[in-house]
Amino acid sequence: MFYRLMKMIVAPMLKVFFRPWVEGMENIPEEGPAILASNHLSFSDSFFLPALIPRRRVTFIAKSEYFTGTGIKGKLTAAFFKGVGQLPVDRSGVRGAGEAAIQSGIAVIERGELFGVYPEGTRSPDGRLYRGKVGGVARIALATGAPVIPVAMIDTEKLQPPGQVLPKFGVRPGIRIGRPMDFSRYQGMENDRFILRSVTDEVMYEIMRLSGQEYVDVYATAAKRAMQDAKKAEKQAAKQAEQAAQAAQHKDQKDQKDQ
Repeated sequence: MFYRLMKMIVAPMLKVFFRPWVEGMENIPEEGPAILASNHLSFSDSFFLPALIPRRRVTFIAKSEYFTGTGIKGKLTAAFFKGVGQLPVDRSGVRGAGEAAIQSGIAVIERGELFGVYPEGTRSPDGRLYRGKVGGVARIALATGAPVIPVAMIDTEKLQPPGQVLPKFGVRPGIRIGRPMDFSRYQGMENDRFILRSVTDEVMYEIMRLSGQEYVDVYATAAKRAMQDAKKAEKQAAKQAEQAAQAAQHKDQKDQKDQ
């Protein structure tokens, strides 16, 4: 009941204020299980995709912090995620969290529902599409036989860039939905890492084709770490340069005083 109420409230508001466009809605089955595999550009992806698919619930795995936030944003986020049936997963134990997410996804599919997943595992740090992680979308698809529907979120990173609390007005985001991908030929092979990698790469290729993003064959988490390390190194270099300049200035003043 609360889920329907949230859809009735949130979807019209998003359509009025942001005028999102959707292509390929006919590729979402009216009934039966399917996995929606989407790129991940912005925090707002988790609002637009579940809200704009009519008549059907899309269940995503969401980190548990989204359900325990404080302040206006935190409470609204928690209310939305609870309202649309998102599942909290504690990521403090990475391996355990990954297995919990997979089992939760399998349970959603076995109920005949739609399960949403971000194969990159985290938001893109720069708008490019990063390598998909094996063990998520591929394992669930091979364990259940459910079709995978590739989804491309368009311009949501411009609507709400990382770190920005509220979305911008004047940016019109989009959702492009591809045709279902059938991997039933591999069903039961979810423990074969080579098959998992092949399936994941095939899904990522379709997302790239739909989104038009540049593809980077590294994990987004590694790219984020590299960017953070580069920023730290840049700050450290600037600090050292400033200290060197101050030392030189101090020496000049001392030399002038000695003369």
